Amino acid sequence: MLGSIYVGLSGMLSYSSGLRLVSNNITNLNSVGYKATLVSFGGMLGQQETVSGFSRFQTPTGRGVSVQQARLDFSQGELRQSDRDLDLAVDGSGFFVLEKDGELSYARTGRFEVNSDGDIVLAGTDYRLMRLDEDKNLIVATVGADQSFAPEASTRVEFTGNLSSAATSHTIQDTTVYDAQGEPIELSISFTRDDNSDDESWAFDVLDASGESLQSGTLEISDGQILGDTGEISVNLQNDQTVVLDFSEGVTYFSSGSLSSLSAEDADGFPFGELQSITVDDRGYLSASYSNGEIRDRGAVALADLNDPQALIQNDIGVFDYAGYEQVSYLTSDAPNVG
Repeated sequence: MLGSIYVGLSGMLSYSSGLRLVSNNITNLNSVGYKATLVSFGGMLGQQETVSGFSRFQTPTGRGVSVQQARLDFSQGELRQSDRDLDLAVDGSGFFVLEKDGELSYARTGRFEVNSDGDIVLAGTDYRLMRLDEDKNLIVATVGADQSFAPEASTRVEFTGNLSSAATSHTIQDTTVYDAQGEPIELSISFTRDDNSDDESWAFDVLDASGESLQSGTLEISDGQILGDTGEISVNLQNDQTVVLDFSEGVTYFSSGSLSSLSAEDADGFPFGELQSITVDDRGYLSASYSNGEIRDRGAVALADLNDPQALIQNDIGVFDYAGYEQVSYLTSDAPNVG
């Protein structure tokens, strides 16, 4: 009689435990990074000894029901667009790698931010995001040493476009170069040609912002092309800096009326830059963008490839601790096993 009561009681206790797990899943429906617990039940069997004459028999008997070992549901969750550059999620297999106090943990998604030390951390926590260096070793994803971008002096400006053979003058305004301190230097270049001359040569004059001539000379043109070294003009600036103005490639010479399109296309050098944003592209690579327009590559976010994800233990903020014994592989998101 008592055995039958215990069997019924096991059903009630198992149902209560299962209902608690299901309720927890529903409660955390919108929790970032939460993974639901799969509930399953299993019967419990015992052995009852039966004696018949000189024989003894072991007869299986039901002992009720129990909740089986819980399993985490790692099926792909819903991805939602956000307006933050460091809201990340894994689309596919794999886990972000996090470090705290020298121990590694894992997550499928998270709202990340840059802390006061320049480390990329899970928002509101000390869990630091890990990336891979050039040798595929785990290191902390940080921009602590990259808060600024040092200026670089200009050495070369390349020009493209057409210098009209029907025109007699053309001026390129506001060509900006930078000195070693990142200060801008504005140049203008004027071209003139004697329309009564059969000679296809253009006189040029390079002026600074005050109108002072820094360099003058002649561009020689033959068969629609600028000849030889005349297409590269070395200009000595007042700070002993030399900048080459390159007209040797990408410049055409044909009649386009009085209108010429010749202009500066590309220039090296840039001013001092301050860090403006950290972004992660769809391949999982970090980039730091600066106010001077420069971008610095900060490596690939590390993804962990776990052979036994059920060995993960979930805590209350969508982070998982690994209790397994199999080796974990760390890869980039463009590797075939993850992402």
